[in-house]
Formats: sequence, structure tokens, C-alpha cells
Amino acid sequence: MRNSLKMFGGVTIVVAMILACSWPWIKMELAESAHYTEQDKREYDFYTPDVLKKKPRISDRYVFDFTNIIGPARHVYALKFYDTSDTSKIEAYLASIGYKQIKCDFETMCWQGTDPQESIYVNTMKGDDMVIVQIAYDFT
Repeated sequence: MRNSLKMFGGVTIVVAMILACSWPWIKMELAESAHYTEQDKREYDFYTPDVLKKKPRISDRYVFDFTNIIGPARHVYALKFYDTSDTSKIEAYLASIGYKQIKCDFETMCWQGTDPQESIYVNTMKGDDMVIVQIAYDFT
């Protein structure tokens, strides 16, 4: 009886340690959304798709967002650039890596690569000096 209690206590401590160490990643995996910068190393490495990591930085002020839209099984990753409205470098970059501009949802223009689940939207905000690059992955 005493040995089984020691064994149970030891297993409980090990499981608690594993959960404590992996909690940040579990929390990120289950998150509905995230707002972070490139300096937030853990979030940046976990959430940011490679195409956003390699995208030219067209402004010194930029932030990243992630949204997990549960309804139609869609993940949306965004990169927001402030103090600029010039999208030419981003569009040139997308074209150089093989993306083509096509009509997507709601008759808006987007960029499509070889992955049929991925669509990239490049928009400027009217009235604001901001460019938003969104990558939507549709898993339906």
C-alpha cells in the first residue's frame, strides 16, 4: 500500500511538471486569437507562417495577428504595417515566389499559390495609413 502511494505521488509530480512545462504551447494551440510582435519569439515562431516571416517589411511599425475562426474551419494570419499604404513590394514578393492574383471570396482580389487551402489578401485601409496582409487557410 505504501509503495503504491509513493508511485502514485511520483507519477502525479511528473505529470504536473510535464503540464507546467508544456502549458504555454497547449494554450497557444487552443487559442482563438493572438496579437503579437516579432519580438514575442514563442508566439512568432508558433503562429507565423513562413510566407509572412519572409515577407518584406515595408514599415518600421508592424504587428501580427492570428484568428482561429471555428465556424467554417478557417485560420487567418495577419501582418499589419502602419505608416504606409504602398503594397508594391509585397505584391512583387508574392509574384516572385509563384503566387498569382485571382478573384476570391466576394469578388475581391487575392493571391493564390500551389496550396488550394491558402489565400493571401493584401489590402490598404481607406483613411488610415495602413497595409494589411492576411493569409487565410480554409480547412473545409
